Amino acid sequence: MNATRLFDCMPVQAAAPVGGLLNAKVNGEWKPYSTAEVHTMVNQLSMALLNAGISAGDATTEGRDKIALISNGRPEWVILDLAVQQIGAILVPLYPNSNAKELEQILNEAEVRYVFVSNAELCGKITEVREHIPSLREIYAFDEVAGCLHWTTILGPLKSGDEEKIKAESNKVRAEDVTTIIYTSGTTGRPKGVMLTHKNILTNVLDSSKVLDQVPAPNKSALSFLPLNHIFEKMCTYIYLFNGFSISYAESMETIGPNLREVKPDIFTAVPRLLEKVFERIMGEGQKLTGIKKKIFLWSITVAEQFEISGTSAWYKLKLAIADKLVYSKWRAAIGGNVRAIVVGSSATPIKLEKIFTAANIVILEGYGLTETSPVIAVNQYHPHLRKFGTVGPLLGDVEVKIADDGEILCKGDNVMAGYYKNPEMTAEVMQDGWFHTGDIGTLEDGKFLKITDRKKEIFKTSGGKYVAPLPIENKMKENHFIEQMMVVGSGRKYVAALIVPSYTNLLPWCKEHDIPVDNHHELIKDTRVLDLFKKAVGGFNAEFNHVEQVKKIALLADEWSVERGELTPTGKMKRKVITEKYDTQINRLYADGQIAAGCIEVSPAHV
Repeated sequence: MNATRLFDCMPVQAAAPVGGLLNAKVNGEWKPYSTAEVHTMVNQLSMALLNAGISAGDATTEGRDKIALISNGRPEWVILDLAVQQIGAILVPLYPNSNAKELEQILNEAEVRYVFVSNAELCGKITEVREHIPSLREIYAFDEVAGCLHWTTILGPLKSGDEEKIKAESNKVRAEDVTTIIYTSGTTGRPKGVMLTHKNILTNVLDSSKVLDQVPAPNKSALSFLPLNHIFEKMCTYIYLFNGFSISYAESMETIGPNLREVKPDIFTAVPRLLEKVFERIMGEGQKLTGIKKKIFLWSITVAEQFEISGTSAWYKLKLAIADKLVYSKWRAAIGGNVRAIVVGSSATPIKLEKIFTAANIVILEGYGLTETSPVIAVNQYHPHLRKFGTVGPLLGDVEVKIADDGEILCKGDNVMAGYYKNPEMTAEVMQDGWFHTGDIGTLEDGKFLKITDRKKEIFKTSGGKYVAPLPIENKMKENHFIEQMMVVGSGRKYVAALIVPSYTNLLPWCKEHDIPVDNHHELIKDTRVLDLFKKAVGGFNAEFNHVEQVKKIALLADEWSVERGELTPTGKMKRKVITEKYDTQINRLYADGQIAAGCIEVSPAHV
């Protein structure tokens, strides 16, 4: 493919198991948008924007018009994205759960002309701050919203000469032109506007398409539910489109299960948190079984945990085949029956989960990248020799990586951003000698597989002057199915400790078996039997770390961390600063001499 711009690669046709190139639920029924309909609507919207005065301006990023998009994933999202691209304007996609103040700040910085939203709530957010955004001309909604113009009001039949006008504008767009400014949610600080060009994204898409080619996908069907304003899902959307896949959009995060069974996709993308939730449900259902059925279920979990990509014995393969027929096949049926691979990004996937899902013939393809790298730097692939547990796979295409003296991963290639919007100082900080500094620490295993060991900024020093990388400790201990979420602390302190959110899906059945009341989580985490359970779990893992890294005390928390409460980013990463501030009292208790507060546990030397 010789194209240099994203919109040059629009699909000609697509398989359509659910009905169309793009599909969404409307009034309980799947509504398909055929390839021809998508093409027509993209051109109609492009013409409407041109008629409204939207253009590439003077070809500089600052001089080109910006269109903001705040919506859940749906066909209209993709149609607007493609329309904006082909006339040379710049799309500014934003998280729907952003607060009004943050939206106002970003819309002003980008000097956005028009905002497209999905529903009444988002229309209300923008209306609330509209008078403070002088560049904003109009708000359009995809849903029917009182007091907000419906987006179809600007669509009209294409007139003679319209397609030539669109083509003339698109011919002005260059590969190096910025096509989107994506504001990173960030785990700390103010969002940064990452400028990505057509070339940035397209080279990443084309190289990633070679990975998709390996996955058995006879139906060419994908389900999408991650935020499309995040570069991971946005880029994967282009991969699907360029390779003729039908994309169906889940109604919500709560309906993923039934939507999977309806769409029966070959592939979908996810974050590790979702895999953890799926496995918790699997374990929850398994714990309800009795007798021989429960024994078979627990045996199948043990078999899956022993899975290796290569080198398994004939005896193990026989056990795997039996477990597949009796148990794993039911797991696949629960997610539609056709899923062959799940592409996972955003944060580290516990090796235990990778093994369990892959053993069930649902291959986990964990990758790594950043918004600034469009995003993929490395990814595990479907072919066994291109996969390795505990790593993020081999480097993608022509992406270059080198490991700095301090262990930081540096990246170079056509995928690296044009810079941060209106922030040359920060751009210069991360771009040095032509290399993008990722802020992640890692190694290349076997000279081929990239392994992420921690975030450079998250490594801390104890009061004894010893450095501790929290991520490997957290990832290892989360392999215990009673540990849902965990954050290691200890910066400037005399030892390492941790906050732990129990997996209540697994803990509550255990508590019932031991006659422990489960109605109140705040009381449950004070029970001495529960405390001892976690004491032994952490103590068992401590043996795998050196003395400085061992977790000496832990505090159990009653409430799960979430995006809604602000402890997690929209892609599931912990906001360590927010969590540290919110649980300051609990953390201080972990370091109070001679005091073991309610819900806090000292992991004694006997368990270390």
